[in-house]
Amino acid sequence: MSDCIFCKVVEGKIHCTKIYEDDQILAFDDIHPMAPVHVVVIPKKHVSTLMDIDTKSSSVANNLINAAQKVAQIKGIAAKGFRIVINCNDEGGQIVFHLHMHVLGGRKLQDELG
Repeated sequence: MSDCIFCKVVEGKIHCTKIYEDDQILAFDDIHPMAPVHVVVIPKKHVSTLMDIDTKSSSVANNLINAAQKVAQIKGIAAKGFRIVINCNDEGGQIVFHLHMHVLGGRKLQDELG
């Protein structure tokens, strides 16, 4: 999608601090972190929301989870713990309509949702 900010990140048109990348996934530091570790994990192929994953694209969810595990290891939060969050649609708090997961950690997380 030409107007999607995360598609522009994937294309290299917008700079990011890459944490992890493979042929399907890109993970980068969030520019407005809500925790000491706050990484955004996105599929390189545009998928608008979590509701757009179907049986034909179910590997996207597996790829996101695998990448979140790798990010947690890279950032040194795997053993102590971390949170993953996927916001879906307006009322779910989704701001960028390109499916993405937040990996949050580096401190004790309370009941707040990130």
